[in-house]
Amino acid sequence: MRQLPLDNPGVPDARSPLRYLWWVAKGQWQTMLGGIFFGIVWMVAQSVMPAVIGRAIDEGVEAKDLERLWFWSAVLLAVGVVQAAGGILRHRFAVANWLTAAYRTVQVVSRHVVRLGATVTKRISTGEVVSIGSSDLAHVGNALEIMGRGVGALVSFFVVAAILLTSSVTLGLVVLIGVPSLLLLLGPLLKPLQKRNLAQREMMGELNTLASDIVGGLRVLRGIGGEEVFHRRYQAESQRVRAAGVKVAVLQSVLDALQIFLPGIFIVVVVWLGARFAVQGTISTGELVAFYGYSAFLMIPLRTGTEVANKLIRGLVAARRICRVLSVDPDVQDRSEPGNASATGELVDRASGLRIRPGRMTAVVSEAPEDSAALADRLGRFSAGTVELDGVPLADLQRQWVRRAILVSDAHATLFSGRLRDELDIRNTATETDLFAAITAASADDVLDTFEDGLDTEVEERGRAFSGGQRQRLVLARALAAEPDILVLVEPTSAVDAHTEARIADRLHAHRAGRTTVITTASPLLLDRADEVALLEHGRVVAVGHHRTLLDDPRYRRIVARGEDE
Repeated sequence: MRQLPLDNPGVPDARSPLRYLWWVAKGQWQTMLGGIFFGIVWMVAQSVMPAVIGRAIDEGVEAKDLERLWFWSAVLLAVGVVQAAGGILRHRFAVANWLTAAYRTVQVVSRHVVRLGATVTKRISTGEVVSIGSSDLAHVGNALEIMGRGVGALVSFFVVAAILLTSSVTLGLVVLIGVPSLLLLLGPLLKPLQKRNLAQREMMGELNTLASDIVGGLRVLRGIGGEEVFHRRYQAESQRVRAAGVKVAVLQSVLDALQIFLPGIFIVVVVWLGARFAVQGTISTGELVAFYGYSAFLMIPLRTGTEVANKLIRGLVAARRICRVLSVDPDVQDRSEPGNASATGELVDRASGLRIRPGRMTAVVSEAPEDSAALADRLGRFSAGTVELDGVPLADLQRQWVRRAILVSDAHATLFSGRLRDELDIRNTATETDLFAAITAASADDVLDTFEDGLDTEVEERGRAFSGGQRQRLVLARALAAEPDILVLVEPTSAVDAHTEARIADRLHAHRAGRTTVITTASPLLLDRADEVALLEHGRVVAVGHHRTLLDDPRYRRIVARGEDE
C-alpha cells in the first residue's frame, strides 16, 4: 500500500471539476484498477449465486441426484469464498483510494496556498480554505471510492441479463430495458440536487469565514460590546445554512425513497413474470428460484448506480471549489529563467528610494503605518515592486531562494498548535542552543520559565494561552531562530512594555550583528539602537541618519517623540 502523505502529489489539472477528478484518479490508477477489479469479482460472485442454487435444485433436488447436489454445493461454497475475499480486498482498495485522493487534495491545496503567500488573504476567504479541509476532500474521496462498486454493479447487471436471456428472452429483455429506465427516471432529480448542494456549499464557506473572523476578533468585539451583534449575525447565517441543508435533505430523501420504491416495483414485475413462466412450464423450478434470487440481487446494482450519481455530484461540487482555489495565481511569479544574486548585497527599494546597506540594522519610520507595511511586503517580494538585491531585481530571482534569504515577520504573525520547539524551529535547522539564544534575544525567557515542559510545551491553537506581549515575543524568537540573511520585522515590540522593549532593543542589535536587519517601528528605544534610520513621508524616503540626529527634524520628532517635546 502507498505511504501517506505522498512524496510528490503532482501538478493538478484545475481547468474544470471533471478534469480535476480525472487527474486525481490517474494519479492513483493502480489502486483504482485494483478497486474496480475486486469490485467486479465481488459483484459477479454475488450475481452467479442464484444461478448455482437453481442448478443445484434442478440437477440435485429435482433429479434426486446426490452427487450433483454435492457438486453444486461445492461450487456455491467456492463462489462464496471468492465473494468474501473479493469483498475484503475491494473494501481495502476503496479505503486506499479514499485516503489517497483526500491526502492528494490536501497536499496540492496546501502547497498552492503556501505558493500564493500574501495573495491568499487578498483573494481567498478563510472559510473557503477551511471548507476544503473539513468537507470537500471527503467528497472527492467518496467520488473515487465508489468507482469500484459502480463498475462492479454495471458488469454484474450485464451478467444477470445474459443469464436471464439464456433462460427466458422476455425476462432478459425486461432486465436489460427496465434497469436503465429506472435510472433515467431518477435522472431529473440529480441536477436540482447538484444545484442545492452547490448553494449549501457556498453558504458553508461564508459561515466558516464569519466564524473565523468572530473568533479572531473576539477580544476586540468584547472591548466595544459587539459580541451580541455578531452573535445574532452568526445565528442568522447559521439558519440560512440550515435551511439550505434542509432543501438538500428533502431532495435527497425523495431520491432515497425512489431508490427503494422503483426497484421494488420492478422486482415485483420480474417475480410475477417468472412465476407465470414457471406455471406454464416455460422455465424449471430451479430457474424460478434463481429468478427470485436475481430479483433480490438487482436491488444492489440499482441502488449502487444512484449512489454513484449522488457521490459524483457531490465530488464535482467539491472539485469546483478546489479548482477555484487552485486557479488563483500569486501576485508575483517566477521568471522562466531566474537570475542570481548574493544575499549579502545591498537591498534597494526604488519605489521609496530606501537603500539598505548589508550587515547593518536599518529602521524605517512612517507616519502612515500602511506605507511601512507595504514597504515590508515589497522587500519580501510578497507584492509587486521595483526592489533590487545585489543589483538584481527580486522579481528575477527564484521565489524559493528569496524566501530562504529574506524573512518578513509582520505585525499580524501568529503561532500555530504543536510543540513550542517545533513552532520556533520553522526550518528544522536550529539546535537547542540556537533556540535559547533566539528566545533570550526576544526577551521571551520569562515566558519559557512559566512552563514545566519548557520547549516541549504544547502550544494551543493560535497561541491563545499566551498574552499579546508573550505571543509577540515568541513570534520574534521564531524569526530570529530561522537565522535569515535578511530579516524584516514589522512593529516587533508594539505589544510589550517599555522595560521589555529596551531589553529587546539591546539584545536584538547584538544578536543580528553583522547581518542585514530592517525594522519598521516608531519606538524610540529601537530607533536609538539602529545603525541607520530612514524617514518615510507619503511612501518616499525624505531623510536618513541616526535617531538622535533626526530628532532635530520636526517631521521625525512628531512621529517618534510621542508628545514629549510638548
